[in-house]
Amino acid sequence: MAAEAIRDPDRLRAVIDAILSIEADAELADLLKEIVSQATLLVGARYGALGVLSPDGTQLGEFVTVGIDDQQRAAIGHFPVGLGILHAVIAKPEALRIDDLTAAPGRTGFPDHHPAMTSFLGVPVRLGKGAVFGNLYLCDKRDGTPFSSEDEELVTTLGRAAGLVIDKARLRKQAAELSIAEERQRMARDLHDSVIQRLFAVGLSLQGLARSGISDDASSRLDAAIDDLDETIREIRSTIFAISTPHLSGDDGLRRRILDLCDEAGGRLGLDVSVELSGLLDESVGDAARADLEAVVREALTNVVRHAGATRAWVSVTVLEGSLTLIVRDDGCGYHPQGATPGRGLGNLAQRAQARGGWSELTGSDDRGALLRWHINRLS
Repeated sequence: MAAEAIRDPDRLRAVIDAILSIEADAELADLLKEIVSQATLLVGARYGALGVLSPDGTQLGEFVTVGIDDQQRAAIGHFPVGLGILHAVIAKPEALRIDDLTAAPGRTGFPDHHPAMTSFLGVPVRLGKGAVFGNLYLCDKRDGTPFSSEDEELVTTLGRAAGLVIDKARLRKQAAELSIAEERQRMARDLHDSVIQRLFAVGLSLQGLARSGISDDASSRLDAAIDDLDETIREIRSTIFAISTPHLSGDDGLRRRILDLCDEAGGRLGLDVSVELSGLLDESVGDAARADLEAVVREALTNVVRHAGATRAWVSVTVLEGSLTLIVRDDGCGYHPQGATPGRGLGNLAQRAQARGGWSELTGSDDRGALLRWHINRLS
């Protein structure tokens, strides 16, 4: 089906207007939301979604919705992974219309708190070279009629145009990330080859001076300065690890980012990291909050190795009712706040949380090790 098959000139103009309304320069998350919004307006649907396929193409890795508010999404729980009717469009990427979902073969039903839906239209969204990026899912026309063949043609045309726009947005983002990654690697090399080496040289000079027969008071002050240099070197190494860690593509979703980041941290730091993710991470967390979360996870795992001497860590990220909670637990030597001076790392975590209306807390765990809780209330 193509735009030429749309006979009603008003509807043809409507699909052209919908295509032109999609802002090609928008961030990918905003772009996907706009595509779903335009699709629902185009055919008068009450509910709409764009299910983005997972990297292996067998299920949904992200689910962008229109018509369901944040409270409903939180009550429903985890977004669909692509079972039942949704899977039918994944398994056979072509348009699918159903007049009555309640009587459709292969349906799995709706989870608790999900609004009732009757009619259905599913259409694949293909990228420029034909690969399926995801599927547009529409339910329940506002006038109560089932979706027509012309509705199918309209959404199919919109889906093809949307695929081209998504392709351009992804290519633009990849180019920008490549440039950023190269700059981050250059900065990491400069820090290691220049700054750290100079600090080592200064530290060695001070150690030699401390053994040269100076007074006990001067020697004590030199020892304190050497300790400060050692701590600064450790913090710079943590920074090198953070900025040289490859930036993970947003196309894979926040879930994939956190999993890959923990794998990367585990490999570089020699740490066994277990991860548990819960809630609508990919839908609810905006780019700025994602960047904060990634930075906090990096800092927390680095601290686990640097200060706790741990070999295992457990990372949990939960999104619920518009807030996000990160928990990092380890099997190290524990946290002993008496007499301890909080480092700059912990201060940074607290500042990031407070900037988003949240808080950060480090305590000892029930048996052994330490427990970090990091909570934010603004996810944009």
